Amino acid sequence: MAARCLVTGASGFIGAHVVRALRTRGHHVTALLRPGTDRSALAGCEVRRIESDYLTDPSGLRAALEGVDWCFHLAASYHLWLPDYGPMFATNVEGTRRVLAAATEAGCSRIIHTSTAGCIGLANAAISPADEGCIAKEAEMTNPYKLSKWRAEQVAATMAAQGAPVIIVNPTAPVGAWDLKPTPTGLILRDFLRRRLPAYVDTGLNWVSVRDVAEGHVLAAERGRIGERYILGNADGNWTLRQMMQHLEELSGLPAPKIRLPLWCAFGAAFASEGLAKLTGHPPRAPLAGVRMAADKMWFNPAKAIRELGLPQTPPREALREAVHWFRDGVPASDG
Repeated sequence: MAARCLVTGASGFIGAHVVRALRTRGHHVTALLRPGTDRSALAGCEVRRIESDYLTDPSGLRAALEGVDWCFHLAASYHLWLPDYGPMFATNVEGTRRVLAAATEAGCSRIIHTSTAGCIGLANAAISPADEGCIAKEAEMTNPYKLSKWRAEQVAATMAAQGAPVIIVNPTAPVGAWDLKPTPTGLILRDFLRRRLPAYVDTGLNWVSVRDVAEGHVLAAERGRIGERYILGNADGNWTLRQMMQHLEELSGLPAPKIRLPLWCAFGAAFASEGLAKLTGHPPRAPLAGVRMAADKMWFNPAKAIRELGLPQTPPREALREAVHWFRDGVPASDG
């Protein structure tokens, strides 16, 4: 049976794919878009569009939620450097509180809150990939973005404990088409293709197809257990940055960087880059937040989402191939 769905952040990288996944299954979708948002990622999508800022227009949010069965809250501010982090905390923490409270009041049967794998504890991730049982403390959040998302997840978990039908999903490092901004992970791919990565650091991520992440959101609404969180990643996607670049070399025909940059050297470059950013107002090429995250291998075990939700497992190399095609030609590989 078709559900009536609201998607916040519908024009974003993951959000646009969630919209497409819902439409493919025949669900009715309303996209809640903040004024001035680039909507290119929604090209060709048959959805109802409502323009409203949920932070400043509670009546618009309530109107968008009227009659909605499933609410997908993906809207977030994702920045590793900002001259002022206040607006990011307002969007990610207070925005989450407002959307989830309004969706609960509206009678939604499922509320999917999009968190991040960065909110999962990483104590031994390089030895044994982290799972949902690995609890992270606030003190472990190494940058403002992760801290804002951690606090937002606490809001979602508290509301679920109080009876709201909230399910939390934690995407790892999605790659694929329509990464318009791009995201920090997409920026790595774009810089590689533009020959702007002369070196690499010894870090690791869990790479996953953004299409699988979108399917995971829909599956969480269909099959997820209220109050639970699910890592949306790939069981074969725990690669070092060097391994990922070797795949990119084979897929793109461009040589991967051979120089491994010591972490202390990367920190020095980041300090210099952020110092220049403070003078110019332009974002740093190498933000400190990114280097701090690189100190840990962010490897995860998505077995719970595979087992309980049926999370698809597209080979990460295929997701990278699609991303390379899109960054070069501006269209998904599957679209020719």
